[in-house]
Amino acid sequence: MSIKKSVPGHAVWADIAVGLLAGWVATQVTNLAQRPLRRATPEHIDRHEQKVRPGASSSLVAARKLAEILDVAPSQERDARWGKAIHLAVGMGWGPVYGLLRRYGGLRPVGAALASGSAMSLILDEALVPALGLSAPCHHYPTFTRVRGFIAHLVYGAAVAMAAEGLGRALGRPPGSPARSRPADRGPGR
Repeated sequence: MSIKKSVPGHAVWADIAVGLLAGWVATQVTNLAQRPLRRATPEHIDRHEQKVRPGASSSLVAARKLAEILDVAPSQERDARWGKAIHLAVGMGWGPVYGLLRRYGGLRPVGAALASGSAMSLILDEALVPALGLSAPCHHYPTFTRVRGFIAHLVYGAAVAMAAEGLGRALGRPPGSPARSRPADRGPGR
């Protein structure tokens, strides 16, 4: 009697791993891109942002709220580390969205990059982050601030696309490849 191993035709875990790594790369690229975007911010807008936002960044505010929930004594160093970890985790966690849009949404790289970056901006910055109190409500920020954030997330989308496409090709399974399905077991002699 021969025992046949069941090997899935499509490894979802590989897509997730590629997405997480691509998300890490995209987060690093976006961090670099934000520097010139911040330098381009007029001083009066920067002052307005400082006045309305609840902390230096939404990730730092999240770190402080997490410390409060965990009943941990305040620490600037810990908050900074946790804030960076939260920022990186969110960026990495959004990475698989690109692969899902490519493989299951049928989008080409540019479309999936635009969709994943835009969705990240709209879902996180415009909805979830303010709803959780990690930033001021969106209408408190100038249009310039919101456009700058949207551009930064488009950079993220482009970077996650380049990283995911490159990693996928290196693994022999680009994100746009159709999901493989296992052929039905036809049984002996069929």
